[in-house]
Amino acid sequence: MSVAGNSIANALGRAALGAQLRDARSRSRISLRELGRRVGVSASFISQVELGRAAPSIGTLYAIVSELGLSMDSLMNEDGARPPMPAAGDVKPARLQGHIPGLQRAEDRPEINMHGVRWERLTVQDDPLVEFLRVIYTSGSESCSPEQMMRHSGWEYLHVLSGRLDVQVGFNGGTIEPGDSVNFDSSTPHRLSNPYSEDCIALWVVVGRQGFAHPMDQPGKHNTNLSSAYSELVSQGNFSPLEAEYPRESENG
Repeated sequence: MSVAGNSIANALGRAALGAQLRDARSRSRISLRELGRRVGVSASFISQVELGRAAPSIGTLYAIVSELGLSMDSLMNEDGARPPMPAAGDVKPARLQGHIPGLQRAEDRPEINMHGVRWERLTVQDDPLVEFLRVIYTSGSESCSPEQMMRHSGWEYLHVLSGRLDVQVGFNGGTIEPGDSVNFDSSTPHRLSNPYSEDCIALWVVVGRQGFAHPMDQPGKHNTNLSSAYSELVSQGNFSPLEAEYPRESENG
């Protein structure tokens, strides 16, 4: 079933989401009570979500997905809603026909809409290693409340295309604007919000949501400087000493 479509607020979207979460919980052999305990909500609320009678907050959905070993990608499939047909006179020239491996056409992009945030999957199918998304935070939307910051496995990388987004990671925060990029350890409590009048559109990549080991996730790498991490990569033969001493991003700076 697909959660893609107009809005998760409608009954069809809630029912589709709930069915997928229920199936995943059953496969994992986790009870309603245990899942609720892990996520920090009641068992009855989890049941209401699975029955399509309630929509979880963005933060709660992320927590549920993480506990069930899923990803936002896995909640989508190729049956997403198509945008309306172009108006007369707005028809584009015919494009070249042919097969391009991994091509995801814009009109076929599956999506999830929830509480003013839209995730659009940019891969043809769920990738177990990487989530590649186009995310829109509409004006006034937020990932979670300030009192309930999100955290989950993986590393996040985002690049703002338009609009502005407030980002808080741990005790640090600020506003990112068009052209800005940021990345952080997703296990650090974080919050994203758009208090501005314009929607924010960003490209999003999440690595390691389902257990893939990021180089910085190696034991002892947290809260260390980058030079030690690069040294480890050099010892493994992944970088030359020159690259380790002078990271690539500094070459143009």
